[in-house]
Amino acid sequence: MSSGTDSEYAKYWIDWFLETKGNEYFCEVDEDYILDRFNLTGLSQEVQQYYSEALDMITDNLDEDTLSDKAREHIEKAARHLYGLIHARFVITTRGLTKMLDKYKKGDFGRCPRVLCNVQPLLPVGLSDVPLTKTVKLYCPRCEDIYNPKSSRHASIDGAYFGTSFPHMLFQVHPSYMPTKSFDRYEPRIFGFKIHDIAEQHRWQDRAREEFQNKLKEEDDKSKGNSAGRQQQQPRLVTTTSSQKVEGK
Repeated sequence: MSSGTDSEYAKYWIDWFLETKGNEYFCEVDEDYILDRFNLTGLSQEVQQYYSEALDMITDNLDEDTLSDKAREHIEKAARHLYGLIHARFVITTRGLTKMLDKYKKGDFGRCPRVLCNVQPLLPVGLSDVPLTKTVKLYCPRCEDIYNPKSSRHASIDGAYFGTSFPHMLFQVHPSYMPTKSFDRYEPRIFGFKIHDIAEQHRWQDRAREEFQNKLKEEDDKSKGNSAGRQQQQPRLVTTTSSQKVEGK
């Protein structure tokens, strides 16, 4: 551990975390934000084991010399999770939105794979604010759809570390960066000619006719089966002759 101010201590672990491959989506959370315990309200319930040690590790105040390798591994895992949860809160603050906007402008989150979006930059978004439920997705503000990250490292990031509101909050605060919506759609063509709508209508009619015929056949088979069942269950009429009656007496 190098000597220096508290600010330098706090940046050490965060810088290492941000430089780790697979963490490119994260921005640097300000030290002042992390040290304000009000901003961390409720997070001790999310990180019940090693919460204090994880926070000390993030702020570079943990004495790791007294820890075993196994304990350090557990604390490191807790610190990563805690930083992700803090990050989700930080990115919807004014300061956090500014930092993420810089990354968005540089295309750090990738670009939309849809051809007609013209390499529109993407933004990370969560499908749930509950940790450990959904992985992060990438939101395209032009076509307003979401995509899976290309990298498996990015695809395994918890979506709750960004939250469901972040990209939409960014454009509310910075509306000038909202791109024009894409209304362009790919049009199927055969030898340069658009496929007429009547062709799709005919295909739909054929499918509907086939489904209707199958339904009629099923009802007819069912009706025949019920009729045969009733005939089998009908009681047989037994007749007796006069001679049988006499013998019976």
